[in-house]
Amino acid sequence: MRNPFRPGGRLLVPALIFVVCAAVYVATLGERRTGTSSQPHYVYLADSFLHGELAVRAQKPPTDNDWARFGGKIYVSFPPFPAVVIMPLVAVWGVKTWDSLFWSVIAGLGPALLYALLRRLRELGMSERTARDDLLLTALFAFGSVFYFVAVQGTVWFAAHVVAVSLIALYVLCALRAAHPLWAGLFLGLQLMTRGPTSLLLGAFFVCEALLHAQRAQGEGPHTLRSLLGGVELAVLAKKLALFALPLAAIGGLAMAFNAARFDDPFEFGHSLLEIRWRARIEKWGLFNYHYLGRNLSVMLTSLPWLTSAAPFVMISRHGLALWVTTPQLLLVLWPKRSSFTMFGLGLAAGLTALANLLYQNSGWIQFGYRFSLDYAVLLFALLALGGRRFGWRFIALTVLAIAINLFGAITFDRAHRFYDRDPTQRVIHQPD
Repeated sequence: MRNPFRPGGRLLVPALIFVVCAAVYVATLGERRTGTSSQPHYVYLADSFLHGELAVRAQKPPTDNDWARFGGKIYVSFPPFPAVVIMPLVAVWGVKTWDSLFWSVIAGLGPALLYALLRRLRELGMSERTARDDLLLTALFAFGSVFYFVAVQGTVWFAAHVVAVSLIALYVLCALRAAHPLWAGLFLGLQLMTRGPTSLLLGAFFVCEALLHAQRAQGEGPHTLRSLLGGVELAVLAKKLALFALPLAAIGGLAMAFNAARFDDPFEFGHSLLEIRWRARIEKWGLFNYHYLGRNLSVMLTSLPWLTSAAPFVMISRHGLALWVTTPQLLLVLWPKRSSFTMFGLGLAAGLTALANLLYQNSGWIQFGYRFSLDYAVLLFALLALGGRRFGWRFIALTVLAIAINLFGAITFDRAHRFYDRDPTQRVIHQPD
């Protein structure tokens, strides 16, 4: 049997990436390494689960931010899988668990699994990248994207992204060529229980890969959706989709039962019950609406740092920086040199998920960069690998710049407050006149 830990073994490089990234994240934590985070919602939810309860056991939560109240009880409205992840630690240390430290270590899995995905694309002959290129993309994601600042927060909103990135990478790995439909459905289902119903839109990628697999079972290799649909072997497609849907349906049913037990409504996750200042807005427009699109597009695409004549000379909106500012290389996704149906599937799934986020009532506020992009960033990095653009000195120079930008964010966000606008209204995106 092949030893996966020998030099060149399957696990060696991802394991090293995990160790290096986790070490850097923990080092960047600074004073956050000890004690519980300022928003330890998942710790309290894990504590409730361990005691056979769904509501928060404490009569008064440690903070007043983003708790749902219903029927005289207090609940965590965020999907619960991250609480399951941290539950073993909570079983030992209770609500005093050092959650920021835990999440920063777990964050190391994201880049490691991204590298495993990029390597798999290379092994399947879909990517023409070298191992060096894959490592460069992995470093860009780990330290040159918003994932860096997210990995060193530890609070509830950012912990969910840390878990989600690993789940998405595992899902895409299993979905390639529809090779492992049960596992793909399981990981996407867990993603549903981590980031909510919009995660299901990522399922478009598996459907596309299943179509490709079913067509290739007949020995054809089309390059267009039209020719692909014309050559599908329906029995093969139906089997793949059924196996994929099985764990999704089971987890979806569990989520609905969880919601019904808490809020008497299987479709209520609890976000509409949050006691926040934006409650009136949610009641008027709902959680998702075209009304939010313009604002969220502005945050995603046009939010720039403000230059000032007085110290500290640079200031950032609480909505965060535009996606292309924190990671300029993502613009290359729009201009690939080559295309494939797998790239179409990745782009479709990422685009649908991005659109859902843009219709959401929240832009990601408060943040250093557009953190909702992490709901599909793994797919964008896969597209970078498949797109065929050369990673020359310009790409490397931009990687250095992106790492410098995101290092600044990881060090300053929620710590060096002088660099961040203090507007509490969510109305200020661009520098006021």
